[in-house]
Amino acid sequence: MNENSIAPALYVVATPIGNLGDITLRALEVLRAADGIACEDTRHARHLLDHHGIRVPTLALHQHNENEAAAKLVRLLGEGKRIALISDAGTPGISDPGAKAVAAVRAAGFPVIPLPGANAAATALSAAGLEDGRFLFVGFLPAKVGARGTAIEHLAGIEAALVFYEAPHRVLETIADLAARLEPEREIVIARELTKLFEQIVRLPLAEAVAWLEADPDRQRGEFVLIVWPPPPRQGLDRETERVLGLLLAELPVKQAAQLAAAITGQAKNALYARALELKT
Repeated sequence: MNENSIAPALYVVATPIGNLGDITLRALEVLRAADGIACEDTRHARHLLDHHGIRVPTLALHQHNENEAAAKLVRLLGEGKRIALISDAGTPGISDPGAKAVAAVRAAGFPVIPLPGANAAATALSAAGLEDGRFLFVGFLPAKVGARGTAIEHLAGIEAALVFYEAPHRVLETIADLAARLEPEREIVIARELTKLFEQIVRLPLAEAVAWLEADPDRQRGEFVLIVWPPPPRQGLDRETERVLGLLLAELPVKQAAQLAAAITGQAKNALYARALELKT
């Protein structure tokens, strides 16, 4: 790749999440060839850019100015400029600013070219040993206690691992809320300071996670990825089938409700009829 081969476009560039060596050759080429680099924090970005000898003008694009900054990116692209978009760490637009800017650039008809690279969630998942492979990326849970508890309850029935980001000052209370609202049989991976000097990745029962964090204050330092295992196998009907059957029983006789529930869910009619009788008693 050379400067002349890099066409005018918005390049979404993944940058290291800790170790400065975790940047791709392609990312460095694009950053060097760019006419401007939109970044979450220009001072933070300068540390990375200086490390690699990149002298390209920067402009701020963060959660408080993203709409205005996106409009500026559109103007620059209209002038035929090549613009790179980076966040403080990892991949822009994933629990980081950038998604609004990408949407605005696409809506204006300009190309958006992603450059893959470091991502904290993918890094933690690769070391978690999640054999099933299915996961839901949640990102940050709400900061307020009530909203966080409600969000966890809404996620409880999802048949996949749950992946969260969390800050050091909230990690203890977040894990306490997860342990209080989810099945104690679940496991959790706590991954902190990924790719950095004090990287730590542990897998343990969710019910033991709070005690593990409290045993050493240093375990509560750094940026966290939390991976909570899927719910344990359920006996009988799954949550959605129970919900459908319950709604139908509120309006229909047992036999008719069971027949319709079977048609909707694909579950065995006999099992649904037996469960309907239990719910009616």
